[in-house]
Amino acid sequence: MAVIKVRNTKEVIEGHDNVLSFLEKQGVLYEHWDVNKLPAALKDKFVLTDQEKEEILTTYKEEIEDLAERRGYKTWDIVALSDATPNLEDLLKKFEQVHTHTEDEVRAITAGHGIFIIKGDEETGYFDVELEAGDVISVPEGNPHFFTLMDDRQVVAVRLFIETEGWVAHPYQEEVNK
Repeated sequence: MAVIKVRNTKEVIEGHDNVLSFLEKQGVLYEHWDVNKLPAALKDKFVLTDQEKEEILTTYKEEIEDLAERRGYKTWDIVALSDATPNLEDLLKKFEQVHTHTEDEVRAITAGHGIFIIKGDEETGYFDVELEAGDVISVPEGNPHFFTLMDDRQVVAVRLFIETEGWVAHPYQEEVNK
């Protein structure tokens, strides 16, 4: 389950209901998918063939289509990041800059871990959402944020988009204490 760390107060929020309540107040969608559906061979695999990516999408077909129907997403894919990913450092430099999008940024973590750093309301400021397998998050359109890996530097996620060109970031000029 996700854990939230509020940067300006050092508050830590844990437990599904507490995380859900906090994120709802910030306008961030949070859900949890059953990680036990994923075949065991894919649970700790971070270098994936196209066939394995398709197997993940097929495994979560019902959840993906339900979310897509509710939120208007038209396309989806798999992103897998690890130290074996070509040009990982270049990708992380892009992901780790505060930015916005003209659509929601949606990730459903199927393996590994990742952190979204999201700008909350005026009172809350920036907060970290530490995600693990099964966690689904949707950062609202126009909301400043960035993504980074956790210490193990491994994540596999389903990405859902409205626009067919996929991930397009717009820089947001604000420094965040990392």
